[in-house]
Amino acid sequence: MTSQDLYRIRDFVPDFDAIAAEFAERSRRLAETAEVLADIRYGARDREVLDIILPPRLRAGAPLHVFVHGGYWRSGEKENYHLVAAPVLAAGGIAAIVEYDLMPGQRLEVLVDQVRRSVLWLEKHAGDFGADARRLTVSGHSAGAHLASFLAATGVEETAKPALPAISRLLLVSGIYDLSGIPDSFLRDEAKMTPAEAAAWSPLTSSQLPCPQRIIAFGAEETLPFHQQAAALHTRLHTQGSAAKLLPVPDLNHMNVVLDLADPAGILGGHVANMIASL
Repeated sequence: MTSQDLYRIRDFVPDFDAIAAEFAERSRRLAETAEVLADIRYGARDREVLDIILPPRLRAGAPLHVFVHGGYWRSGEKENYHLVAAPVLAAGGIAAIVEYDLMPGQRLEVLVDQVRRSVLWLEKHAGDFGADARRLTVSGHSAGAHLASFLAATGVEETAKPALPAISRLLLVSGIYDLSGIPDSFLRDEAKMTPAEAAAWSPLTSSQLPCPQRIIAFGAEETLPFHQQAAALHTRLHTQGSAAKLLPVPDLNHMNVVLDLADPAGILGGHVANMIASL
C-alpha cells in the first residue's frame, strides 16, 4: 500500500468538485452584476490576458487589488475566480484577475515572468481604468500564491534583479513554497515540473525582497505541507528582517479557503478589505 500524496487535494476534500462548481457559479453571478473589462492584453501570448472588475460607484484613484489563481500550475481559468472580487468591490476597489500559461506546455520560469509582467502592466496602466498604482495590493491562492510571491522575491538563479511592481500589501493563501516534492508527486505527468525548476523557483530558497506588509495564510484543515511551508516562509522572512504575519484560518481546507477569501465577511475577505482600506 502506498502512502497518500499530501499534495493531491481531492483525496482530502470530499466535496472538491462541488466547491469548484461553486467557484464557477459565484463567479458567473458576480460577472452578471458587475462591470467586467474582459481579456485585456498584457502580452502577445494567447493566455497573456487579464480581467478588470470595476466597483459600482467607481471613484478616480481607487485602490487596485490583483488576484493570481491556483491550479497547480497546470490548470485554472481566470473566469472561474471572479468571485474573489467581491470583498474588493465592497471596499470600493478595482479587482484584476490575471491569466498565465500552463505547464507542461510552458516552463515555470515563463509563468513567473507572466505574472510579473501582468502586474507591471496593471501598474503602468492603472490610471486608464480609474485606479491609483500607488494603492496596489496582491493576493494569490495555492500555485497562485507561489507565483505571486515572486512579485517581491528573486529566484536563486536570477543573476540580475528583475523589474518588479511596487506592491503595498501581499496576501499569500495556501501557497507551495518548497517545490522539491512536486516533481515526484501526482503532478509528475500533469505539470512535468523538473527538479531543476523546483530548485530554481522555490520561495524558501529565494531572496525575499522588502514589502510593507505580507500575510501568509492557510486553512487549518489543509494537509501538512501547507502548514509547514507557510511557517517556514514566515520564519525565513523574519530571519531576513521582513515583516510578515502568519495566519492559520480555522476550519478551512485548501478549497473552501477560497470561498472565505471571496466573502467580505470572511476572515480572509476581511483582510483583503482591510488591506485596501489601509492605503
